[in-house]
Amino acid sequence: MAELGRIEKPPLESFAGKRKLYAIRSVYLPRNPHEEYMSLFHKYWDEISVHIEKIEAAGKIRKVFCEHIASAEGDALDAFARLNDRAAQLIRKKMGEGVTLLPLETEEIYGPLLDWRNCLQVVETRKVFEQIFAYYAELLNSRFQYIIDVIEKNLTQDEAGLLILREEDRVRLQFPDDIEVFFVTPPAYDDILKWIRGEVKAREDKEEDE
Repeated sequence: MAELGRIEKPPLESFAGKRKLYAIRSVYLPRNPHEEYMSLFHKYWDEISVHIEKIEAAGKIRKVFCEHIASAEGDALDAFARLNDRAAQLIRKKMGEGVTLLPLETEEIYGPLLDWRNCLQVVETRKVFEQIFAYYAELLNSRFQYIIDVIEKNLTQDEAGLLILREEDRVRLQFPDDIEVFFVTPPAYDDILKWIRGEVKAREDKEEDE
């Protein structure tokens, strides 16, 4: 696996004939975002677009695999755009170039998973929490296996795909050995992490002073 941030041109000969997956972290805007974070958010997705164009020297993207989408129909992508308009813009741009969208969710798993997650946020007793968490964990593992299956079945030999997925979910995936995975990390991602750490520290300092 490779981490690609400040790149100029990948060594093409080393990727010939391989399945390639360009993985980007799906960064979202929170509700009522801070102006500085919003600026970093848009900077991140601007840089992602630039780096994707560069990395496609190793193989043009033919498939897009995206989280939180359970259908390739337009309504599903419109719904995703309400969660992450910049990622949706990127998907639409690639689809305009003839790329195929492959949803990474199935309603049989995704809907109940969200319900159990919502339950975990309001439950108060430990015993009930453990029971609900068991259902949640089972579905979460099913989701990860489904994601791997979709990629495995749809990314063909010598083909390149784009994976749009949260970092905390991506690290739980075990990709097939014959897929070369590249993590596309523009400089703005480090800026976002630094900003978040600063906000957390400022909040902790404030709590200590009170």
